[in-house]
Amino acid sequence: MTAPRALLTSDVTSPPRIAVLIPCFNEAAAIATVVRDFRAALPGATVYVYDNNSTDGTAEVARAAGAVVRREPLQGKGNVIRRMFADVEADFYVLVDGDATYDAASAPAMLELARTEGLDMVTGVRVAEGGGAYRRGHRFGNRVLTGLVSLVFGNRVSDMLSGYRVFSRRFVKSFPALASGFETETEFTVHALELAMPIGELPVRYRERPAGTASKLNTIRDGVRILRTILQLVKEERPLPFFSIAAALLFLIGLALFWPVLLTYLETGLVPRLPTAILSLGLVLLSFLSLACGLILDTVTRGRQEAKRIAYLAIPGPLAAAEARDP
Repeated sequence: MTAPRALLTSDVTSPPRIAVLIPCFNEAAAIATVVRDFRAALPGATVYVYDNNSTDGTAEVARAAGAVVRREPLQGKGNVIRRMFADVEADFYVLVDGDATYDAASAPAMLELARTEGLDMVTGVRVAEGGGAYRRGHRFGNRVLTGLVSLVFGNRVSDMLSGYRVFSRRFVKSFPALASGFETETEFTVHALELAMPIGELPVRYRERPAGTASKLNTIRDGVRILRTILQLVKEERPLPFFSIAAALLFLIGLALFWPVLLTYLETGLVPRLPTAILSLGLVLLSFLSLACGLILDTVTRGRQEAKRIAYLAIPGPLAAAEARDP
């Protein structure tokens, strides 16, 4: 079925609409630079700054620099992303942090890659400038978490936690946006991998934060939240392997507890450790129950994936939109 022509672009003769999305919380010292740099790098784009309850005048500074400023009262980057994706209409979206650590000059190349290759997501892979730009703890945590996601969902992303991305309209309008905090980047990656979207990467310069600003990321706290999100996504998107592992562990523990009881029974005909025997039986029953849950949820998940795929395909992709603009 051919998508309605009106969905492809507001005017088939016009260039693609580009929106720069900048979620912000207390970035008054850096946001003017970010807005000016992206307005210069992408002169035809509209720059949106969504203020997330800042108390330092971020909204006023961004507005003075030429951005369209809006407010999201629910605290957390994921909540801001959800609001941005719901509110803003465009053909391509450039998502970037408001701390002036990402190079705006890379945006045209990222957009060009997305347009020419028909990609739904292009990730800016961070290349650090200066020793303090990309701290060792953050780099190690990113590698570990990216490796976990690659192991389960596919090895197609090398910097899962990058805050600099280009999205197609099809990605944005099919993205469920369930996270509330920094774990939203993990959701981006898993969403793209689960639907087998065409994606790409480009190296981008990553600078130190400007003087007088402080990172909102807490390495341990947010790392734990991201890890929890990964486990939750594995449970939801790969229920059969998840529950099969739980079933195997329960079965092995139950078998280990039952084995001495069995040996004693074979030697004496008695069961002196009845509580242990009952416990081992319960663990084995739980293992079978866990496996049954995995089988049932795997069927449910396949149906959800089919529904998400259909919703994704209902929105014209980048190449379809380009063909409509240039019939």
